[in-house]
Amino acid sequence: MREVSQPAAEAIRMVEVLRALGDPVRLEIIQRLAVTGEESCNAIGEDLDVHQTTLSHHYRVLREAGITWTTVQGRTRLVRLRHDDLNALFPGLLDSVLNGARHPRPATGD
Repeated sequence: MREVSQPAAEAIRMVEVLRALGDPVRLEIIQRLAVTGEESCNAIGEDLDVHQTTLSHHYRVLREAGITWTTVQGRTRLVRLRHDDLNALFPGLLDSVLNGARHPRPATGD
């Protein structure tokens, strides 16, 4: 097993985390990982209506922002949330984002 290049915990920046979490596809990926714990990129992609190259981009953005941790086992890439690292740096942020994604606010109709 080997790890893919990803930032050390102390290099994770809130602006990059928030930017990565602002995309609906990436938000769906982290919601799924919050439930499953760890999953292969292929398994996650099976349920999303997104082209494989686009999914690869989303996985890279999440990894480079420090939201996910990726390891490689043979030809399989396994992804998991960096929940502990994110909670240490930004207490409650990930849980708030996940909770907000589960319970979206209704449109206000300005």
